[in-house]
Amino acid sequence: MLLKEYRICMPLTVDEYKIGQLYMISKHSHEQSDRGEGVEVVQNEPFEDPHHGNGQFTEKRVYLNSKLPSWARAVVPKIFYVTEKAWNYYPYTITGKSCSFLPKFSIHIETKYEDNKGSNDRIFDNEAKDLEREVCFIDIACDEIPERYYKESEDPKHFKSEKTGRGQLREGWRDSHQPIMCSYKLVTVKFEVWGLQTRVEQFVHKVVRDILLIGHRQAFAWVDEWYDMTMDEVREFERATQEATNRKIGVFPPAISISSIPLLPSSVHSAPSSAPSTPLSTDAPEFLSVPKDRPRKKSAPETLTLPDPEKKATLNLPGIHFSDKPCRPKLE
Repeated sequence: MLLKEYRICMPLTVDEYKIGQLYMISKHSHEQSDRGEGVEVVQNEPFEDPHHGNGQFTEKRVYLNSKLPSWARAVVPKIFYVTEKAWNYYPYTITGKSCSFLPKFSIHIETKYEDNKGSNDRIFDNEAKDLEREVCFIDIACDEIPERYYKESEDPKHFKSEKTGRGQLREGWRDSHQPIMCSYKLVTVKFEVWGLQTRVEQFVHKVVRDILLIGHRQAFAWVDEWYDMTMDEVREFERATQEATNRKIGVFPPAISISSIPLLPSSVHSAPSSAPSTPLSTDAPEFLSVPKDRPRKKSAPETLTLPDPEKKATLNLPGIHFSDKPCRPKLE
């Protein structure tokens, strides 16, 4: 298990981003989808949690076989998807991703939003006691993104909002800009396979970091599109976009219902999710292949056991390591 905490600041308020988050996820998923590939929305329903209150449950299937790197396409089934389940209790969200083909693989993300510049060092103390984690700041204006995802119109250094007057962020903007908010994300990656665990978990964290950077840049660059929306309007946009996305990838289910009536307790999906879903297209590093001539330890597991998805790992932090530099995997 590899645990990291990401902090991404935005030139917005937490109340404003409540709309922007929903708009960005829907539009981003639609843009990343094509026939046979992309994000299918299986369910999107409100519910009430006894601890967190009113929330929204979303289940998605992310089809990405053709967008997997070549090393993965050689070993996974042609029909391959990642299941993503999300519980949104904004300003607190939980996201879980799993794959039936890789039962020992999972990603768990807890997100909290606050109106500050990422200065709350104890925001996840209850969720991550006694577990060491690295804290990584992501700068939406100055951090580099993969070249294939770069668009000048979505570059915060060049973009200036007509409706808010915010934008053209320069180096050091986080120290002086108002308003400012921070998206705190506690990300746990598990790949419990002997011989590959550490390196694969580091690789997945790099992909997660790129996804977070791209998604938050887009949320700000699209601010003039969503800034005046009400919650009812963004939910209607979400519903229409999700149906269009399902049709785009060749899935034709009944119309998606985004109801305002909470589900009954018996039908609620127990929580324990908030980051956008982007197909993994980063090329795999060479170290992901295990040498054929290396002897296998007798203690290595013979079978893979499916973990219980209902049991949320108890995150217990003797130490926190901070870094203002982009977090990158460390090769062993």
